[in-house]
Amino acid sequence: MSGNDEQSKETPAQKLSFFETLGAVFWSFIGLRRRSDYERDVTGLNPVYVIIAGLVGVALFIGLLLLAVSFALK
Repeated sequence: MSGNDEQSKETPAQKLSFFETLGAVFWSFIGLRRRSDYERDVTGLNPVYVIIAGLVGVALFIGLLLLAVSFALK
């Protein structure tokens, strides 16, 4: 094991902001995520932010579906 690997394991993960969490949840809804971003998310996401971002994402998705249906029925 090299010295760089040990240093990267010892540094604490930086927590992501709420907007970075929104981006991660958005890409998760679509199903597109780079492996490096996924690995950063695993260590840096705040679970409370993930729940809130998920609820916001679901509300937006339902709103868009209702809007599409209302346009389709007109």
